[in-house]
Amino acid sequence: MEVILTKDVQNLGYQNDVVKVKNGYGRNYLIPQGFAILGTESNKKSLTETLKQKAFKEQKLRDAASKTAKALTEVAIKVGAKAGESGKIFGSVNVIQIADAIKKLGFEVDRKNISIADDHIKALGKYSCKIKLYKDIQVDIEFDVVEE
Repeated sequence: MEVILTKDVQNLGYQNDVVKVKNGYGRNYLIPQGFAILGTESNKKSLTETLKQKAFKEQKLRDAASKTAKALTEVAIKVGAKAGESGKIFGSVNVIQIADAIKKLGFEVDRKNISIADDHIKALGKYSCKIKLYKDIQVDIEFDVVEE
């Protein structure tokens, strides 16, 4: 019996895979639990159309992410912080402040996708961080911590 998996099933396959299983396993477990649907011709055609649309959307997102990555490397990002006379910051600069500085420049970046090389930025100066824009698209950007 051929089934199309609707969810990832351990030791069997991933979502949208067409797999052959024994009749009882498919009829009594996979289909009633919602893990699979029958692998009929119409379901297979529907699956190919769905995968085609998914690939098109993914390509669009990938293009937008690479365009954003290119634009982020070309702009100067400045993060303001209160500092003393010696250049030491009161507190530290975190990813929320970096995300806000990027947002002010017109780019939408989730703070969860930003990782700072130095865990604690406690002085004025130049630093770098990595921003994950899409599954495999990351960009290293430099930013300046300046006094407010």
